[in-house]
Amino acid sequence: MWSVLCDFDGTISTGDVTDTLLEAFGKPGWQELEAEWRAGRIGSRVCMQQQIACLDASKEELDEAIDAIGVDEAFAAFVDAVCARGWDLSIVSDGLDYAIERILHRHRLPALPFYANRLVQTDGRTWRLDSPYANELCRSASGMCKCAFACRAQAAGNKVLMIGDGRSDFCVAGSADWVFAKGSLITHCFDKRLPHVPISGFDDALRMIPALAEAEPSLLV
Repeated sequence: MWSVLCDFDGTISTGDVTDTLLEAFGKPGWQELEAEWRAGRIGSRVCMQQQIACLDASKEELDEAIDAIGVDEAFAAFVDAVCARGWDLSIVSDGLDYAIERILHRHRLPALPFYANRLVQTDGRTWRLDSPYANELCRSASGMCKCAFACRAQAAGNKVLMIGDGRSDFCVAGSADWVFAKGSLITHCFDKRLPHVPISGFDDALRMIPALAEAEPSLLV
């Protein structure tokens, strides 16, 4: 049986929630933190915790910005197809739990299990990021160790399909049995010779489900 692990920002959603909020409400300094992370001088957990501390916004302002973010129109059909086969599907995100829950609800999507960093309001306009799914052994030093979820599924005897689009998915792509890759994850999988299928969205992913069900990677190439 397949366990499907799906990234959220830029994969399910049409934009990156954290970037959207920082561009709208971030105080000076968050761009420098982004540069430090991209250069590999800090991990994503430290980067995001310090960036979230830069936010200057009320809950109402955050809600308005989050509500403007769309989702892939084919995602609901993909979820239905996966669930019809009895496969597990979870959202694993190095993003924000509050935004994921709100966006799923706003777009009337199924109440899927999701695991992400926890956004906590500390005052009227200040915020904190907690990372309950961090792992001190995480090679990416991320707030969400996606590899731990992949290893857990494989230990239960399942094969893991990872669906993602960017750097937060690079590490787990090497642990997964197969990858549906968007964005920069396509280049990463190609360069590392990881088993993957390039997709532009969930329309493509939906079409690949019958081949995936055959459990023959050669059929997916």
